[in-house]
Amino acid sequence: MRADAVRGHLDGLLLAVLESGPLHGYAIIAAVQHRSRGALELRTGTIYPALNRLERLGLLSSSQQFSGERRRRCYELTDAGRHTLAGERTAWSEFTTAIGSVLNPAAPPGFAT
Repeated sequence: MRADAVRGHLDGLLLAVLESGPLHGYAIIAAVQHRSRGALELRTGTIYPALNRLERLGLLSSSQQFSGERRRRCYELTDAGRHTLAGERTAWSEFTTAIGSVLNPAAPPGFAT
């Protein structure tokens, strides 16, 4: 899948994978790849700036956690992030319905072409 296909939807993807609980950056990348069955491969240079921006907007919070000697920053949704995720899902549904109706048209009953 083309990298630009994610553009405009990255925030929703990140919020969605964090809905189930806190994750560190590489786990977020792995979750997106797993959920997309390998179709989406996000790069660290893409997600970390986005995670930082979402945190500045108050949609995520972060904390440092240690795994052995390794220190990792874990991100989790805030209440505002959950609210924004709900809006992202609604917008995605409306978008896919509109695009689907153009790409796969089915004339509604009583509609003459």
